[in-house]
Formats: sequence, structure tokens, C-alpha cells
Amino acid sequence: MKLRIGYGFDVHRLADGHSLFIGGVKVPSEFGAVGHSDADVLLHAVCDALLGALSLRDIGYHFSDTDPAFKGIDSKILLERVFSMIKEKGYAVNNIDTTVVLEKPKLSSYIPEMQKVISTLLEVSEDCVSVKATTHETVDSFGEKRAIKAYACCLLIKK
Repeated sequence: MKLRIGYGFDVHRLADGHSLFIGGVKVPSEFGAVGHSDADVLLHAVCDALLGALSLRDIGYHFSDTDPAFKGIDSKILLERVFSMIKEKGYAVNNIDTTVVLEKPKLSSYIPEMQKVISTLLEVSEDCVSVKATTHETVDSFGEKRAIKAYACCLLIKK
């Protein structure tokens, strides 16, 4: 059995007048993430983890933030495309482990829905997708509610 490990990270600025999408779920909030796409920091980190596991570069390489085709795109579409690349290489997802860093709003009640979205997109059971949320304890731009970040790691298995 051939195993590959990948790691991903993403960060977005937060601002009024934007929606907050995390893990494919629209989270009610007075502010949202700013980005070329829908700025879903969690799905972007998962994309980078998957791509990194197979040395396929990063999300920006495949979906440039200067390309108008990706302006406002739903990040679930980006994850679907990345997962297609993974399957083309003969791999499947064994599991994903993620962490979102956001001071507010609290994400605990949205995590099961995020797990469902991600597991569906990656064709694994929900218990193969870990989504954790934490704060930055009011430290720096993340703790001051000016930014959001996410970390992801994955284990891929050769089919």
C-alpha cells in the first residue's frame, strides 16, 4: 500500500460586506472573508493538502486569483476539481484533519455540516474528516477578528 501525506494552510482577511463560507457552509456573521473566490479558507487548505500530497503544486497554481474564470467561484467546485486530479493519479483519501482559527463566530454547531460537505466531496465517510475550531486568544490579526486561517493535513492511499 502506498501512502502520501499532504499539508495545507490558508488565510484570508475579514471585512464587512462579505459572506463567511467555511468548509462549504455559509456561516452567519457580521463580517466575511475577502478573496478572489468565495474565500473558503478551510476548503482552500484542504485543496492544498491534497495537492501537496502528490507534489501537484498549490491551489494558486491551478486556480489563479488573477483569472476571471475563478472570480467568486464556489470553493466546493475547486475541491471537486482537485479531488479529480487525485483520483486521476490513482489515489483515494484515507482521512483529513483540519483546524480553523477564528475568534468569532463560534463554529462548533456548524462542524457536523462541514464534515458532511467535505466527506461527500472527497467520497469518504464523515468520520474520516476531522474539523476542529479554535481561537487565537485575542492575539494578533486573528484574535482581533481581522483574519481567519485554516490548517489541513491529509493521508492519501494508492488504490
